[in-house]
Amino acid sequence: MSTPTQPQVHSALETLATSGRIARITIDHPARLNVLNSDLILQLTDAMSALESDQELRCIVLSGKGTRAFIGGADIREMVDLDTSTASRFITHLHNACAAIRRIPVPVIARIQGYCLGAGLEVAASCDLRVASDDATFGMPEVKLGLPSVIEAALLPRLIGAGKARQLVFTGETIPATEAERIGLVERVVAASTLDSAVDQWASAIAAMGPRAIRLQKALACRWDTEPLDDAIRAGIGSFESAYETDEPRRLMHAFLNRKRP
Repeated sequence: MSTPTQPQVHSALETLATSGRIARITIDHPARLNVLNSDLILQLTDAMSALESDQELRCIVLSGKGTRAFIGGADIREMVDLDTSTASRFITHLHNACAAIRRIPVPVIARIQGYCLGAGLEVAASCDLRVASDDATFGMPEVKLGLPSVIEAALLPRLIGAGKARQLVFTGETIPATEAERIGLVERVVAASTLDSAVDQWASAIAAMGPRAIRLQKALACRWDTEPLDDAIRAGIGSFESAYETDEPRRLMHAFLNRKRP
């Protein structure tokens, strides 16, 4: 009899020939829809934190193992035994994992197939871009279990508007990928058979951009999420100026001007 694979988070680096590295992080708990228990949450946080200072990193792809789920939620078997003290610790650790994703200085793409529920949707919302297969299912079912949707659920109104966010968290209903794309919860929906190629297309495109420009853009996009409009615009002026601290703009603009035209 084979021994069941222990739930774990895999992190692999892929070096592209001309444009740095793409990291692929996988939640490997397919027997239980990749649900997040405390150990997996800490592993995810560590995997993200380990990449934060990698200067050659260009993009991260985050996925769930198998075809049934991206992340099916937080582990109910663990949560059922929480009390006020352990509940605070559990949910804070989950927030820390989401914060580690948001803190990464390069774009993070969520590759979503199957269920993306509760904690899984909070993780996906913490990513910069979301590409889903047409068989993906999204929802925030916590109220069905006597819990509010918390922490990075606060990102949902920014993505889909206050009304749609309230609809998801008040009703606990699930929506298909087509509806998720229509309301802006995901940026792209493709057939399951082409999900990897669609994700790789965006990851490779990002990796081919000016690496400093991408990092400046990620930092600025994060400020757009939290700062008043005038402050965000002023931050953009400073970001534009700092781009010229290296030769990247001149080098890439010269390459553009000297390109061979058809």
